[in-house]
Amino acid sequence: MRFGVLGTGHWASAVHAASLAEHPSAELAGVWGRDLAKAKAVGAQFDVPGFDDLDALLADVDAVSIALPPDVQAPLAERAAAAGKHLLLEKPVALSAAAADRVVTAVESAGVASVVFFTARFRTATSTWLEQAGRMDLAGGALSWLSSLADTPFAGSSWRIEHGALWDIGPHALSLLVPPLGPVTAVQAGAGQGDTVHLVLTHAEGRASTVTVSHTVAPLATGIETWVHGDAGRLVLLPDFDSPVDAHRVAVDELSAAALTGGAHPCDAAFGRDVVRVLEAAQRALTSGGRETVSPVP
Repeated sequence: MRFGVLGTGHWASAVHAASLAEHPSAELAGVWGRDLAKAKAVGAQFDVPGFDDLDALLADVDAVSIALPPDVQAPLAERAAAAGKHLLLEKPVALSAAAADRVVTAVESAGVASVVFFTARFRTATSTWLEQAGRMDLAGGALSWLSSLADTPFAGSSWRIEHGALWDIGPHALSLLVPPLGPVTAVQAGAGQGDTVHLVLTHAEGRASTVTVSHTVAPLATGIETWVHGDAGRLVLLPDFDSPVDAHRVAVDELSAAALTGGAHPCDAAFGRDVVRVLEAAQRALTSGGRETVSPVP
């Protein structure tokens, strides 16, 4: 499968393009960016051409791996799907449910495969944890992810600064808690210092979970804790976010398999759309101070 990478930032070059350039059964065919000079510079790192004409890149690939801000990603994903290209998307899929719905509609109308790159979902430890959780009678769970963007490649990311940890690492939290606990039906939210957000999620069948995310804690306070609990006790996950290139290679394999078989992937665009609906409800809850219902899929 020939891939084009959409994006020229750190994550696009260090993860998406680097993964595809070394992939044993996929091929990196080109890099697209709004700035042609940057696209050519990233392409040159991997000996592939750079483009600022999206249609020209799409004409030469089977799939796209997108590493762009979510508000930029969504309309380009629609264009790529309409052109018959399979989609390896970043999280969140979009910054509104309406935009995410359009991506899903484009994917379904074109009959292309889609995978959202929730990094930890493509690690063996996570798959094992989810299988073990599936054998338990669960009551709830929790995830706390405290981080600091200071002195990282993402410190100047304008969309992360504007939308905060809720929209950046909140999707990762949901990608781990929703599969074992079920869809989220309602959200309560409270704000902490900086961009810290605390959520109480109501899941199906009376289950509940809590989520705390932040990009603005002191560097010495950073860390991730994840667990679910039920009849067999507490099941802890130590999620691996330290090997994104390896995880991306697995995501490429799984997108290729979905394209070949025509099957739906657990982390497809529709699941990404469901995550956006929860985040949108959480954003409303932060404003209202009350309990917000997650909007149903139309």
